[in-house]
Amino acid sequence: METEQWTQRSFDFALPASRFPSLLERLRGTPARLDERTRGVPRERLTAVQPGRWSAQENLGHLLDLEPLWLRRTEQYFAAEHELVPADLSNRATTDANHNARSIDYLLSGFRAARIALVRRLANADDTIVTRTATHPRLKRELRLIDLVEFVAEHDDHHLAVIGALTR
Repeated sequence: METEQWTQRSFDFALPASRFPSLLERLRGTPARLDERTRGVPRERLTAVQPGRWSAQENLGHLLDLEPLWLRRTEQYFAAEHELVPADLSNRATTDANHNARSIDYLLSGFRAARIALVRRLANADDTIVTRTATHPRLKRELRLIDLVEFVAEHDDHHLAVIGALTR
């Protein structure tokens, strides 16, 4: 089964604020799920590139590349900013990073450290911050912090599914 393109996804963002702790657990678990999907997979399979697609390892690197964006946007909610910083939709950081030349351990440990920092910051959000809104630049709609966290969790799962398909 082909995975849908991320930019074609639509979102409802209707979760109650009470689901925020569950979403944090989902984010906290992504490093372990990435480790599970990639440990023991031969390097040749992790770095195999298909035309027009990223390798499994490049997908993992992409997740690492986006952690500063997620943290920056989180900080914007804490600062009560009204518009979120845009993502680089060309994914230049991932394209330029040459993640296939890196070790899988480097990428996994880097992602784990960055994700721990993000989850720690998010864990400090009170109900006011969890429900605070800001405009998402690509979606052109108001998102609460809980919606952004759901967006990140869905993005993680999207790339985990791609990695799983590429490493089977």
